[in-house]
Amino acid sequence: MLNYTTEDLLLYLYQETSKEEREQIEEALENDWDLKEKYDGLRNSLMALDKMIESPRPESIQAILNYAGVNSPVEHP
Repeated sequence: MLNYTTEDLLLYLYQETSKEEREQIEEALENDWDLKEKYDGLRNSLMALDKMIESPRPESIQAILNYAGVNSPVEHP
């Protein structure tokens, strides 16, 4: 059995592995409790990040625009 890294698990989570790699990781997840625990932690973290929808303060956006030389004010949705 291969030793899978956090990067391997992230690639798997983002569906950026080949079919063969995906099957190997799935088999490893079924048989390796520590790897499954690591995977579950990453998956839960990614799901929590996906739920967080935040945007920068309007003042921050305006400061960036001012620095970039854009003079129009920021419009808020």
